[in-house]
Amino acid sequence: MAAKVKPSRLEAEIEKCRAECSWQRALEFVRQLVHKSPGFEYMVDFVMGECKLEEYLEKFPPCEKNISKAISELSEAETLFNRVIQGDNRFKFDAQLLLVKIHYCRGNYTGAYALLEKADIDNITIKSPSIRFLRILAEGYAIKGLCLERMPPATTSKFKAAEKEEKIIHYFEKAGDLALLHLQEQERSQTSGQLGVGQVSLAPVNVNDVGLILETAIQQAPILHIKNGKLSCGISRFRELLRAVESRYTQSLRQILSRQLAEVLLRGVCERTYLQLDLSSENSESKSGNTAVPRMYAGDKLFTPANENEEALLLLLIAEAIATSNVVLNRSPEHSEFRQLTFKNVGTVYDLLAIALVKRAHFTLLAESYERAMRFSFDEFHIWYQFANSLICTGKYSRAVLVLNECARQQPKNPALLLQAARICIEYLYQYNEGIDFAERAIAIEGDHPLRSRIYVMMGVGYSMKANDMKMQEERQKQNRNAMNAFYKAFQEDPNDFLASFHLALQLAIQRQISDAVHFVRNALKQCSDHIHSLHLLVLLLSAQKHYEEAVQFLETALQEYPENISLLLTKARLEEVCLGPEEALVTCKHMLKLWKDLHEIHQEDGFESQSRGHIDRTAFDKRSLAQMQLNEVSDRDSAELYLSLDRTTEAESCVQETSAIFPLSYQVAFMKGRVLEHKKRFQEAKVYFENAISINPGHVKSLEHLGNVLHNLGNDRMAEKVLREAVNADTKSHQSWYCLGQVLHSLGQYEAASDCLQFAMDLEANSPIIPFTVIPRLLH
Repeated sequence: MAAKVKPSRLEAEIEKCRAECSWQRALEFVRQLVHKSPGFEYMVDFVMGECKLEEYLEKFPPCEKNISKAISELSEAETLFNRVIQGDNRFKFDAQLLLVKIHYCRGNYTGAYALLEKADIDNITIKSPSIRFLRILAEGYAIKGLCLERMPPATTSKFKAAEKEEKIIHYFEKAGDLALLHLQEQERSQTSGQLGVGQVSLAPVNVNDVGLILETAIQQAPILHIKNGKLSCGISRFRELLRAVESRYTQSLRQILSRQLAEVLLRGVCERTYLQLDLSSENSESKSGNTAVPRMYAGDKLFTPANENEEALLLLLIAEAIATSNVVLNRSPEHSEFRQLTFKNVGTVYDLLAIALVKRAHFTLLAESYERAMRFSFDEFHIWYQFANSLICTGKYSRAVLVLNECARQQPKNPALLLQAARICIEYLYQYNEGIDFAERAIAIEGDHPLRSRIYVMMGVGYSMKANDMKMQEERQKQNRNAMNAFYKAFQEDPNDFLASFHLALQLAIQRQISDAVHFVRNALKQCSDHIHSLHLLVLLLSAQKHYEEAVQFLETALQEYPENISLLLTKARLEEVCLGPEEALVTCKHMLKLWKDLHEIHQEDGFESQSRGHIDRTAFDKRSLAQMQLNEVSDRDSAELYLSLDRTTEAESCVQETSAIFPLSYQVAFMKGRVLEHKKRFQEAKVYFENAISINPGHVKSLEHLGNVLHNLGNDRMAEKVLREAVNADTKSHQSWYCLGQVLHSLGQYEAASDCLQFAMDLEANSPIIPFTVIPRLLH
């Protein structure tokens, strides 16, 4: 009796090892079985052949480059399987399927397909299969589909070709279902202590990979649907595979499928063609009886994405979670290849995340994702650089500069990184010294790279902005000279760079070298005829030359190209005030303010409503950014000034009250209130408001200028002189400030100094634009 139990125990152990893919242990038990019970020759041959085949495949996957090796090294396994097939035993069908696998590895696709047809795999009935049999059968279906795919067509008929495609997809889907069921049963056997459907308990498995054959079949089924023009069928198949109950063995596969479906949704589906997942119409069949399908998630409380963007984002976040957990952190040389492979998978997911999130302007979420990636991204430039860009988009400029500095350390010969850091420092952080340092580091990089012109432009902008902060005239002139030299170098590096010509023209205009500025701005427009800041600068230069009619004509042409540009409309209002009178200018000013309201308020409301629905659009984001950028240029001050020039004080006060309700702490509001009171001759009250404006913004020249004028009217000429000297020191090109200073000095009896100031004011007024050149932003675009 004991002699009978021993082989049964060995047979169970062998079956257990087969399910675990522990081939060496299986061979040990097989050798024991030969000695214990001679009646198991077929089982011994089958298991030995299976062990040799699977051990070979662990080292050499079934692909074109390994065909010659398979021909030479699988001969013994083939002999063993043929011996089993020729006998009458329960391993005959399994041996046929494994022999098919050998033919496939050798590239004999026709022979493999013929064997599968002979085995009649399509009509097999699955009853209480073992875990190992599920995998063998799944691979059989997958191989049949792969062989059919690679076999040349027997006819040129389109209908036959379509029928062949349908068969391939059917076999791949059948293989995918069986493979997922196999992995689920493998997981369940771990937790329930069962080997298969009612057999022996299992130890932890050694292999959790579905293998190249099954992985190819699972991934190809939905892709073939899409290639055949059946996008909805492909997406449905992806969803079926992802809805299968998860096990630890399906995580890697789930990550790949999530990424692929997300890519399909991002690239091939729009709001109109998107089909929402309807769980109520899906039959979530549980595995019972002869139904060889994987178990699906089912229930009333499953989350269902509302649109294609939500589904793609969900899929990518799932893929990110799985991919980041699988990344190899060990940086030892022996793990280098696998670490690079896992990192490549993660990098692909993050690139798709960037596409999905940037499209909807979810920059904060993107930055958080890249921040999570930092723990395994040592010296991985692409991830660091994308992290820097996401931080820039979220407005975290200080941190973005630090990350860009790290990127520059990783790629010390890349000047674009230093240029970008310099631009952030100058345009957003107002750290002009740091920005100039970054630009100098970029210039120091050897080689004739194409960014040298732009780097000099950025350096010039830094010097020019730094000059505005200088209190001492000598230091300010020095920085302006540095800026001019940098812009000239930029132009010399690339005479065809419109930005180099534009910034050189703007700097020349600020220095009141009007003729030279006109020459360079026309050169900029020759290189880029629709550059809005060059168009605006040329209008201001024409107004400085007192060519008002030509300036108006050119401005109308520019507004045809940019009808909603508020800065151009502001200039138009000022030109109309000079040429046509304040009434005409008021019409333009009202239109300008209505336009700003549309851009700033309506789009803001739409954006917030969309954001609450997860629908914020990149276009709305850009429009709101535009409105915010031009906010400083748009003020009811312009309307109020026009009303005051018409002596319509009541309307001017209404403008002030409206603006005060929106921006109660704005220095512009305090200045406007002072102007209205000054117009009413209430100088003492006006003085308080001008002082309030200066306390908020000490460099506001208009407030200083009018405070000096009010003090002069109040008879406090000494204090007026002090304030007006501060005004001319803040802006040496303001002819109004020089004129007021001349009047005050005349009242003080300093006639010679007053004469000089008045003469200088006349000289400045002769080439002063309709509005200051400084309204044009000094940006690198």
